[in-house]
Amino acid sequence: MCEEEHGNGMARRALFVTGAAAALTLGSVTFASGAGAAGRTETRTVSGTLPVGAPDFVYLPVEVPHGVREIHVAYTYERPSVPAGTAGNALDIGLFDERGTDLGGDGFRGWSGGARVEFFVRADDATPGYVPGRIRAGTWHIALGPYTVAPQGLSYEVTVTLTYGEQAATPAPVYPPPRARGRGRAWYRGDCHLHSWYSDGRRTPAEIAALARAAGLDFINSSDHNTHSSHPHWADQAGEDLLIMLGEEVTTRNGHVVALGTDPDTFVDWRYRARDNRFGRFARVIRRAGGLVVPAHPHATCVGCGWKFGFGEADAVEVWNGPYTPDDEVALAEWDNTLVASVRSESRSWLPAMGNSDAHRDPDAVGTPQTVVLADDLTREAVQDGLRAGRSYVAESKSVVLAFTASGPGGEHAGIGGRLKVAPDAPVTVRLEVSGAPRCTVRLVTDEGVLFTSDVLPVSGAGTVEWRTTPQYAAYVRAELRHETAAGPVPGALAAFTNPIFLGT
Repeated sequence: MCEEEHGNGMARRALFVTGAAAALTLGSVTFASGAGAAGRTETRTVSGTLPVGAPDFVYLPVEVPHGVREIHVAYTYERPSVPAGTAGNALDIGLFDERGTDLGGDGFRGWSGGARVEFFVRADDATPGYVPGRIRAGTWHIALGPYTVAPQGLSYEVTVTLTYGEQAATPAPVYPPPRARGRGRAWYRGDCHLHSWYSDGRRTPAEIAALARAAGLDFINSSDHNTHSSHPHWADQAGEDLLIMLGEEVTTRNGHVVALGTDPDTFVDWRYRARDNRFGRFARVIRRAGGLVVPAHPHATCVGCGWKFGFGEADAVEVWNGPYTPDDEVALAEWDNTLVASVRSESRSWLPAMGNSDAHRDPDAVGTPQTVVLADDLTREAVQDGLRAGRSYVAESKSVVLAFTASGPGGEHAGIGGRLKVAPDAPVTVRLEVSGAPRCTVRLVTDEGVLFTSDVLPVSGAGTVEWRTTPQYAAYVRAELRHETAAGPVPGALAAFTNPIFLGT
């Protein structure tokens, strides 16, 4: 049971289970029937306490009458002290309209997670994270997401204010174009995991676009948490020099996935866990909308960040996320294990890797790291094709430039993401040309582990490394550039790494 306050009175209402056990519905908040005078407001306040073990989502129904011009919601919750190592209270919030809360349905009107304490929705405008549109009469739902609950429970208060009056027109959305002026088939630099003030970031689209250009990027992808509300706000930031793709970071309780380059106005639901067997359905939603499915920071240590859905539905995986840290090292090693498994399987299918900044606010650096992809042109489809094929490497900045190839005895040639088709005992020459990586060490990694380590590159950051092998000795080879380290055999932080070149028929 929970206590709820409506207006000036106090009532006790039961929690009702809706659908899966991971969602509960409170009793309805009601307002006076019929339209009020223009500008008149009505307010209701609801309070209650959620226990430890509360469901992932708690829905507060709001009966919205005719004649409402604006819905405004504010909320607070207690943050009691907890022992070290114990999760405290964190309560997310969002909104669904009269079309309902069905998973993957049409009712979504916005999500701010824990980034805001209030929001509004009108036909002509909405708080960042929320979608403008007509306020229609019916049962709306405020979605509460108890992310973590302290041992004392999570006491909350939600205040809903309706403003009556005529509704303005909803502006027609304008989206960025799917292409920019490219250089034909060339290497293009991008950062596909970025957060604006339309979720929990602190930067505007204009600020992000300016930082992307300064970082030498050719393309970016919007990826705000659990909302597509930013999509109409990027068009005036795109240009002939910058391709802006649209997406979402689908932030579930069992891991995050970047929907990369979806059609404009695509919303991807996130209200499920691995045990619900729903991820495949929404991976298909991403692909039908023209996007790529990219699990993000799969070994990050934040609550709910660890990836638990497997990689069977993934088009690529984000191995490097922001400044290089130990969880990135784990992700890199785990990804390499998938490559080893792929060369031992009959299908020989493999999962490409990429890197992104996941930048939210200062001092997060846009473009650190960045994925450099060989694409036929600077278009959404061409960039996605290059990422899906693994024709890419990841660099810590625009300064790092790599050329990585393998060649056979008869003039055969393959580049990153490709296959050098030669006999198992044929001699193969692997060549890496580097610039922009001062005092770094080159490591060549194969299915048998690290088989070559270079001398330290000069302070100029430029150098060329060659290594000779055969396909029967190395089924694939990929390159890593590591910064110097004083920790003996422990590898230094990455400056760059490539997707593999596969050797043999």
